[in-house]
Amino acid sequence: MSKIEIILSAILAISIIINIGVLTYARAAIVQLLFVSEELGDLYEMFNGFSNHLEDISNLEMFYGDETVNGLLEHSRSLQEQFETFEYIFSLTEEQKQKQNKNDTEEKDKEEA
Repeated sequence: MSKIEIILSAILAISIIINIGVLTYARAAIVQLLFVSEELGDLYEMFNGFSNHLEDISNLEMFYGDETVNGLLEHSRSLQEQFETFEYIFSLTEEQKQKQNKNDTEEKDKEEA
């Protein structure tokens, strides 16, 4: 083997090792992003439920016009607007959840038939 072949072989080996490292890191980063996306989507759904419940309470005759409840309602609306700015993140897994739910429903229907 000539000197140039040894150098090229070493560069190739180093390149392969670096590429494997980059691919492993990219895969781990994507897995984390999808996890955060799913958790943020769940948090958004929970917060929407809380906001709707708070709005129902503020519409009750007993609490209608209460400044504390109205303040909480305003605060929940502003937080809801902030959550909507991150919609592109939790929409990453929303389509996947819908497809999974559709597949689960179809499988249950087939089992029942």
